[in-house]
Amino acid sequence: MLVDDIHTLVSPQWLNSHIDDANLKLIDASWYLPDMQRNAHSEYSALHIPGALFFDIDTLCDNTSDLPHMAPSTEVFTQWLCAMGISNSHQVVVYDGMGLFSAARVWWLFKLMGLDNVAVLDGGLPKWISQGRKHTNEATQPEFCQSVKCVQRLIMRDITQVLAAVRSKKYEIIDARAPGRFLGIEPEPRKGLRAGHIPGSKNVFFKTLLHDDNTMKSPDDLRVVFEAAGVDMSMPVITSCGSGITAAIVNLALAHTGSNNHFLYDGSWAEWGMSQTLPIDIA
Repeated sequence: MLVDDIHTLVSPQWLNSHIDDANLKLIDASWYLPDMQRNAHSEYSALHIPGALFFDIDTLCDNTSDLPHMAPSTEVFTQWLCAMGISNSHQVVVYDGMGLFSAARVWWLFKLMGLDNVAVLDGGLPKWISQGRKHTNEATQPEFCQSVKCVQRLIMRDITQVLAAVRSKKYEIIDARAPGRFLGIEPEPRKGLRAGHIPGSKNVFFKTLLHDDNTMKSPDDLRVVFEAAGVDMSMPVITSCGSGITAAIVNLALAHTGSNNHFLYDGSWAEWGMSQTLPIDIA
């Protein structure tokens, strides 16, 4: 059974008990791949947990980058928090419509911006609905605030830092993509990307960290998954995936095991795979 932790994961039971707390802010961070043929904002408008605000991953990002949904600046993130009425004193709970998918990305963004009191709803909206809990289509009206301060933490890695990590071999690099893409035997969904993976990286497909109902496995079971993939849990970790979304699930899983020595490569394969000069491994 999940032990609720306001910094990593909370259960639907916990949220149900605290949903009317004055200091709670709830965020629907649903996001879907194009081939899923789902519209996150339309689904939010039709049905969401009462009080939830919508976080658009593709809009609240670095719009100056050619790479998809790169982390926004602290200024942009602060402006959004103020517009949504979220301050440093609030407890934030993030969920998504898949169960546990894109919510981890927004959890990581809050951590990146120096806000610690943020957790992911384990099992997300599907688990909440399956338990017969309240939902609504009524719009949530945010309350503007000016009391939030963001200080970006050094938990993000760029392409230069990842290349240095490859050469130094002082980091474990974990790739959350499906095995076929990691091995280079399945095509990449984005055009122009080479097949394969970052040299020396270990493949921990994000779905192996989750139960069938998309709740996260226990810390002990997560350690088994990491160890089976050859990950040395005593080393610092850099996570990667296709575009920085599911990599955050690995970061959340590591945090759930008690690890705090992990980073996320924001450009991920969308950046590394686009380069014609960076080293890659196949199979």
